[in-house]
Amino acid sequence: MIKSFTDLDAWKEGHKLVLSIYKCSTKFPDSERFGLSNQIQRAVVSITSNISEGFSRNSDKEKLNFFYTALGSLTEVQNQLLIARDLGYIAKELFKDLAVQ
Repeated sequence: MIKSFTDLDAWKEGHKLVLSIYKCSTKFPDSERFGLSNQIQRAVVSITSNISEGFSRNSDKEKLNFFYTALGSLTEVQNQLLIARDLGYIAKELFKDLAVQ
């Protein structure tokens, strides 16, 4: 039975992705501290934040709005991972692992 947003599979997978992104983005060049590193961290946190906020909403319309926002943030993270890969900030194998989470 689902009693909390932490019981949702989407939140669990998103949380794993948050932890993975934070671990790899801290290794980006110092020049990216306020650039790509910060942006990807904010976007990935937005995924689980919107899932958890949507969970607490009463109407289906409100829930869907937050869940779609989470999906948009996931797409943003995917784009930023492509950029990080192409700039050589993350290895292709790590990219593959992160992109499928």
